[in-house]
Amino acid sequence: MEEALLSVQGVCASAGEKPILHGIDLAIGKGETHVLMGPNGAGKSTLGQVIMGNPTYTMTDGAIALEGKDISEENVAERSRDGLFLSFQAPVEVPGVPLQSFLRAIVAQHPELNLKGKRFKKRIAEILEQLNMSVDYLDRELNVGFSGGEKKKIEMLQLLLLKPKLAILDETDSGLDVDALNVVSKAIAAYRDENDGTILLITHNTRILEHLSVDRTHVMVKGNLVAEGDASLIGDIDKHGFEQFGVAEDIEGNKISHALDEDEAPAFDAAAALAHAEAAVKAAEAK
Repeated sequence: MEEALLSVQGVCASAGEKPILHGIDLAIGKGETHVLMGPNGAGKSTLGQVIMGNPTYTMTDGAIALEGKDISEENVAERSRDGLFLSFQAPVEVPGVPLQSFLRAIVAQHPELNLKGKRFKKRIAEILEQLNMSVDYLDRELNVGFSGGEKKKIEMLQLLLLKPKLAILDETDSGLDVDALNVVSKAIAAYRDENDGTILLITHNTRILEHLSVDRTHVMVKGNLVAEGDASLIGDIDKHGFEQFGVAEDIEGNKISHALDEDEAPAFDAAAALAHAEAAVKAAEAK
């Protein structure tokens, strides 16, 4: 049997003193698209953050491996260089950092891309056209004053630019109108098809899944993976909701009764994100 690209074994995690994830086992093969579904507050986003190494969360047990290499002790930057990518559910605004400078900084952390000078400019222009975005965005501060749809397109810009081995896409469809959803869906498909990309898509509804071919579906409830199946499980959830898994909540995340305890950890620290971005930009400009 071929070794999984991503292997999550027995992972438990907490935020402060509050346990969130309980013994998570997950294996994703190269080139596969996996969907992680569940009601609001189930711990889905937490799993994505823990895989990426966000220090807001503490992994108290288990191991995470990428291509057979244990990355459990690596920080976010190291995991990024290894080939992991996480798109944020709510991308933070970073005043004072132009989008173009930020993109140059993250590309500088991936010399294997060989994107310097004219090659960088050409590739950025290609992706912007693919996303129906103007080059004027490059001079704007990162995500400052951007609409929800524009922020998600910037996440897709980074995805197509970096071409990671594994992309964790957290609620990528939230806040998108029909046109923006189509653009984002095409970008995800392009990443997968052009790079043999591997995807873990986190969501609690099925709207974006109508545009993607899914290999495996996983359901999380209260920090536990409670069900797994092929793409047909999505249709079953769409029809019957999460109530079949003991959760009184429908597919759109609306509470029906017996409200689920919110167990998500604190959001990503915007100040830390700003500091990291500014440091990355300075490091890139120094080269």
